[in-house]
Amino acid sequence: MASKSDGKDEVRDAPGFAKGLEGVVVCQSRLCRIDGQEGKLYYCGYAIEELALNSSFEETCFLLWQGRLPRADELEGLQKAFRENRALSPEILAFMRLIPHTAQPMDALRTVVSLLASQDINPEMSPEANLHRAISLTAKLPTIVATFHRLRLNTKAVPPDPSLGHAANFLYMLHKKEPEELSARVMDMALVLHADHEMNASTFSSLVTASTLSDLYSTVVSGIGTLKGPLHGGANEVVLQMLLEVGDPGKVGAFVDDARAKKKRIMGFGHRVYKAYDPRARILKEHARRLSEKTRFSRFFHINEKLEEVMRERYGEKGIFPNVDLYSGIVYHQLGIATDLFTPIFALSRVSGWTAHVLEYWLENRLFRPNAEYVGAEPRPYVPIAQR
Repeated sequence: MASKSDGKDEVRDAPGFAKGLEGVVVCQSRLCRIDGQEGKLYYCGYAIEELALNSSFEETCFLLWQGRLPRADELEGLQKAFRENRALSPEILAFMRLIPHTAQPMDALRTVVSLLASQDINPEMSPEANLHRAISLTAKLPTIVATFHRLRLNTKAVPPDPSLGHAANFLYMLHKKEPEELSARVMDMALVLHADHEMNASTFSSLVTASTLSDLYSTVVSGIGTLKGPLHGGANEVVLQMLLEVGDPGKVGAFVDDARAKKKRIMGFGHRVYKAYDPRARILKEHARRLSEKTRFSRFFHINEKLEEVMRERYGEKGIFPNVDLYSGIVYHQLGIATDLFTPIFALSRVSGWTAHVLEYWLENRLFRPNAEYVGAEPRPYVPIAQR
């Protein structure tokens, strides 16, 4: 390591190569902690089990943005801000009518968030101004997703209902019907579970964009683009497709054995960080059970239960455990939500975590500029084209 005594920037030895940045710490954060060995997840010190049972998505947003739980008046203030920022402008709605109905919902969401930036004429980049942007984006994403879905079905968009909470209002805008209490509660709980998850791929891409001192809309667009991939946010859609392929609990064993023989990944199991049962999956499983008792979609729940049993038999008690995607997809399916909206729903929750991490990172910003280990050709002379 070179000395700084000459007044120049310190030169460090190149770090060791870590494929996929596995094990590399890229920042310090007070927002989220994962204990992968024990299967524990905490937001700002609060266990996810307690938040899922007792909290709401609005309260969880306040916790992530402020680092503490709100007082009653503070929560009411945030709920009021959400209600006031849900609606889309006539210009945005007119643009959304031009989006092809065949477009992927994540593409529509990413594009509309980019367009929202053009309507923000406030040049201020203070923490207060960016917090307002975070609130506005979190309030608007459910409206964007529900509006696009209804427009592609050639039905009228449903304006937000100020009398409903964040999760219930989303289901209302989607189905033009106020949801039952259980459905609204399960939707709210699912948003809490997906609000943050430490330094996942989409959060990291949001921070990379933020580190250049770009705007908050661009950081969210980066997050949406990263979340779209089937190895990240799109995994729950693939899980439901897998369940449709299996078709019956009695066919699970043969399906797993065939996948193992072909070295195919069984979606909904395994996680880069968790070496135990994903706590979010455990919570969602119980709500999926409750919903399956009230709907005609219990077949998927029973397939999942059989999958868990077979995976334990094949891999042992210390083998590959369920992750959040195994049950989130069937929960959304039981709520009557189209499969290709599963990942956008992930985004309309995770936007709270993305923006919280960005706001935190900007307090002590440092441009991300990693190195690459060169493994190409050695220096060689240029040969004129006539001599090649």
